[in-house]
Amino acid sequence: MTPIVVEADLTWTGASFERGLQVTVAENGRIEAVGALGRVPSQRLPRCALLPGFVNAHSHAFQRGLRGHGERFPEGTGSFWTWREAMYGLVGRLGRVTLRALSVQAFGEMLDAGITAVGEFHYVHHERDNDYALDEVVLQAAAEAGIRVVLLQTFYATGAVGRPLEGAQRRFATPSLDGFLGQLDVLAKRVDPRTQSLGAVAHSIRAAHPDQIRAVYDEAQRRGLPFHMHVEEQRREIDECRAAYGRTPMAAILDCLDGRGDFTAVHCTHTEPADMARFLAAGGRVCLCPLTEGNLGDGIPGLGAPHAAGGRLCLGSDSNARLSSLEEMRWLEYGQRLRGEMRGALADAQGNVVATLLAAATTGGAHALGLDAGRIVAGAWGDLVAIDLDTPSLAGVPPERLLDAIVFGAGNAVIAGTFVGGRWRATSHRT
Repeated sequence: MTPIVVEADLTWTGASFERGLQVTVAENGRIEAVGALGRVPSQRLPRCALLPGFVNAHSHAFQRGLRGHGERFPEGTGSFWTWREAMYGLVGRLGRVTLRALSVQAFGEMLDAGITAVGEFHYVHHERDNDYALDEVVLQAAAEAGIRVVLLQTFYATGAVGRPLEGAQRRFATPSLDGFLGQLDVLAKRVDPRTQSLGAVAHSIRAAHPDQIRAVYDEAQRRGLPFHMHVEEQRREIDECRAAYGRTPMAAILDCLDGRGDFTAVHCTHTEPADMARFLAAGGRVCLCPLTEGNLGDGIPGLGAPHAAGGRLCLGSDSNARLSSLEEMRWLEYGQRLRGEMRGALADAQGNVVATLLAAATTGGAHALGLDAGRIVAGAWGDLVAIDLDTPSLAGVPPERLLDAIVFGAGNAVIAGTFVGGRWRATSHRT
């Protein structure tokens, strides 16, 4: 690919939208320069604004096959447990062809939502007994769709605290740490370094003993890979952990890591304020998935004192019941309002909430995934999203109010297309 010069009417600089800027992306897929460069554009985007591409820090692509299972539940049943049974039914039917099709579908929808990079928290490893045949399928699907992917290879050893894997869960199995790390070595030889990388993660304290969590974390640190975990999504997890270890999952995880908190905890829906404060103080990052958490009725997390978590947030799509980074941003803020926090929990030091929301959808996710992305600056990956300024929802909005209007008043219809490493893809409703 020859270097490209992208020019839109407006470009986000990190503080405001400015006119007259160009972005050049080199052949290696990284931004070469940003500014009033005076070059002939190879990709002119009239009546568009450029933002950094959104980063989806937590996805289970195969769960795209569950869409429609989260709206109707038999009377008297909890939404999570009804959905859970549907999920295990899908897992039992998954093969390479089905997983690839679902993943391509999910990743394509992400691009249509302005998502240029995804952390695929992948734990359905096996088509047959311990063959790890499904791992490379996700990489193949991401390449086919054209999205940047961090394959978060997941350690999964138990079906619940102290209980063996059963039924469809056996397809998640990582029977030994050595086998898990050996497969990580195999995958490291398969990734395309232009658009693909790896993480080494543990599913949850339900699926891994604290000693195993520590071992995977240490190996991720040694290899320089991101480490993530589901933490306190459901109250049942907390009750089982207290019974087994005498403390909450967050406390047990931090204890087993000797107080180190430089990892991404997904959900934290029921995390106690003292545990949250300890985690954030230790360098932790919280990944929230508001649309999934709402769809399953999990609850709304507390983010601690004002400004405590604002710079340490990222966003995920989790079950992919709905794919829209703009809606995830919006409902992150609405959820805190519904908790009575109003704007304090998310405002930055200048009282700016929308900047915190955009950071959660861009730089926060990029940091969580170990990516140099989420910013339109020289040296970062050339991952951009183009916003159509002619859509009715943005009519009459001046540049100084445009970001607020996009986040709080727009949907996926405003996404004109994306660049991933400088490669342009128009959204499907425009092709």
